[in-house]
Order: sequence, then structure tokens, then C-alpha cells
Amino acid sequence: MGIRITTSGDTRRTEAFLDAMIAGDQFDNLEPLAQRGVEALRSATPKESGATADAWTYEIDRSGGKISIWWTNTNVIEGFNVAIGLQYGHGTGTGGWVQGYDYINPALKPIFDEIEQRVWEEVQSA
Repeated sequence: MGIRITTSGDTRRTEAFLDAMIAGDQFDNLEPLAQRGVEALRSATPKESGATADAWTYEIDRSGGKISIWWTNTNVIEGFNVAIGLQYGHGTGTGGWVQGYDYINPALKPIFDEIEQRVWEEVQSA
């Protein structure tokens, strides 16, 4: 027993949507969102010297059939990523502990929400 699929009417819009999904065309406008993420992270990063806030960058990776935005922070001191230490907490050289502060997730939430909204609009417009 097999599966039978039949269609009627014009399927050009569906085919165009699927072709665009395969090509990843709907994600061509991620650069501004990625840059806004960098700006949000810079603004939200606790500042003592400003070095960590100024060290945010992004990369858009299109591989393996997926598209990812990677936000990274290049302020690394003797192997210690300062942004991660601020986020999750870290030990001190004298045996103490500095509690982390969740600043990354709230800064990026509006960007994630906008990406979600754009993807949903894309799906609905098909």
C-alpha cells in the first residue's frame, strides 16, 4: 500500500516558496539583525574599562543546511573569556567568587523575537 498525493489548481506559489527555502533567500537580511545584536550586547555589557563591551562581534554561518548567527566576544585575558565570566560568574585569584549577572539573554531576546516573527510571517505568506 502506497501513499498517493494529488493536487489541483496552481502550485507555482508553493513551488516558489519551497525553492526560496532551499536557497535560503528568506535569510538574506540577517546582517542588520546580527549587527543589532552586537549593539544590544555592547549596550548591556557591564562596563569597567569598556574593553568587553567593545569586543562583541558576529558571524553568520551557512553550512549543513542551517543558518546560524554566532555572537562572540574576543576579550580573552590569559584564557579567560571576560564576557562569559560576567554572565556566569567566576572565581577570583584569592579564592573568592564573583556572582554572574545575566545580561546576554535579555539583550538578545528582542533580536530572537524579531527573527521568530519574520520567519512566521514568511511561512504565513507562502
